[in-house]
Amino acid sequence: MDGGVPVSGNGEGGTNAEKRPNELLNSWFVRSGWSKGELARQVNRRARQLGANHVSTDTSRVRRWLDGENPREPIPRILSELFSERFGCVVAVEDLGLRAAHQAPSVAGVDLPWTGPQTVALLGEFSRSDLMLARRGFLGTSLGLAAGPSLIEPMQRWLVPSPASPLEPAAHSSGRRGGLSGPELDQLANTIEMFRQWDAQCGGGLRRKAVVGQLHEVTDLLQESHPEPTARRLFGFAAELAELAGWMSYDVGLQPTAQKYFVLALHAAKEAGDKPLGSYILSSMGRQMIHLGRPDDALELIHLAQYGSRDCASPRTQAMLYAMEGRAYANMGQPGKCKRAVRMAEDTFADAQEWGEPEPDWIGFFTEAELNGENSHSFRDLAYVAGRSPIYASMAEPLMKKAVELFAQDPDHQRSYALNLVGMASVHLLQSEPEQSTVMLGQAMRVAKKVRSERVNTRIRKTADTAARDYKELPAVRDITRQLSEELPEAAAAV
Repeated sequence: MDGGVPVSGNGEGGTNAEKRPNELLNSWFVRSGWSKGELARQVNRRARQLGANHVSTDTSRVRRWLDGENPREPIPRILSELFSERFGCVVAVEDLGLRAAHQAPSVAGVDLPWTGPQTVALLGEFSRSDLMLARRGFLGTSLGLAAGPSLIEPMQRWLVPSPASPLEPAAHSSGRRGGLSGPELDQLANTIEMFRQWDAQCGGGLRRKAVVGQLHEVTDLLQESHPEPTARRLFGFAAELAELAGWMSYDVGLQPTAQKYFVLALHAAKEAGDKPLGSYILSSMGRQMIHLGRPDDALELIHLAQYGSRDCASPRTQAMLYAMEGRAYANMGQPGKCKRAVRMAEDTFADAQEWGEPEPDWIGFFTEAELNGENSHSFRDLAYVAGRSPIYASMAEPLMKKAVELFAQDPDHQRSYALNLVGMASVHLLQSEPEQSTVMLGQAMRVAKKVRSERVNTRIRKTADTAARDYKELPAVRDITRQLSEELPEAAAAV
């Protein structure tokens, strides 16, 4: 198409209602030094990169935007990216005086098309935007967290068979045709394992951009034609990387960004035909929902994961899902169901010890230490929900103590060690043992300084605040509060 799209059509045109010059857009445009033709060419180039081949902008269309025409997506987002790159700072859509009549599914919401080519396009688009504008708050302000039916109902489509082959080729190709060798694929798998190890050792703040960059490279590979086994494996890599990018985003406090990566990861796992991996991704989404105070949503996601992988997940994966089910029930204040889930997690994990088949690297984190940590947190959460119940606190203590002992011997999982030290501190507070709590918090702070995890830091601060509120006269509590402000001050999360 050579000309612009009519305003009333479905392309880049917008509404003419009450049109007046867009002073904000004019200001940014004049300062950019671009001509109308240059801006039009850049918009067209970026639109093709996004797969929006219907967009064909010219100088007259740019003039209409400056005169007040409100373009439709993806034009506002493209302009935001282009001006942000030009000025080296975030220039949001609103800063340009633009607000699209509606946001495309790739920008807002989680109800996305379950097709292979669109999954590739959305992964590439979102990872590129993240890399280009990886500043705290930008992606977060252009996204909204989904919850309740708006989250659960789209995720249920994970189990619906695709009407067409998930491996149909993407809209364009970079030229190479099925040239990936077995060793190259194995190297990609090893790289993902390395990223996962870095995350466990150092937290999400140090390597998040590297993971997002690798994800973007894999989506580029998925633009090419491959034999079906290779394509499925690449979709699996994309799913693992997107889940890890989401997990790291969650760890540094970028919650909407994290959820979007989790959703895209689930789409990629569906294209890979990997139901156990999909169940793992859903469990990560459930953990986030518990963190955000929505245990009912978490339970729905965990049940969806259990149902979808009941005939193919390994005992270790099933044990992890039972443990997360226990966490959800605990936060919902349902002790009977929580205890049953904890018992099922323990029994199923015992079966995993005798499992003789290889397991994927992504479930390797769920060790005896992790099992004890999750189950102890379930009882700890129950204690809080039940009004600081000493019974549930006493049930949490031996499990938390075991988790701390095991993680202390595991240098590869420093973040989990810190989180369980904080968990132990909270149990001591439940048992009216503030001095012991400050000892645990001091140890957690020493570990926290070695990792980049806003989640760890936030939990330390929250537990210290609880101690200060209840035992502010104790010297040990005053000391740990002062030490916290000096050695672990609040700071923006690294992205």
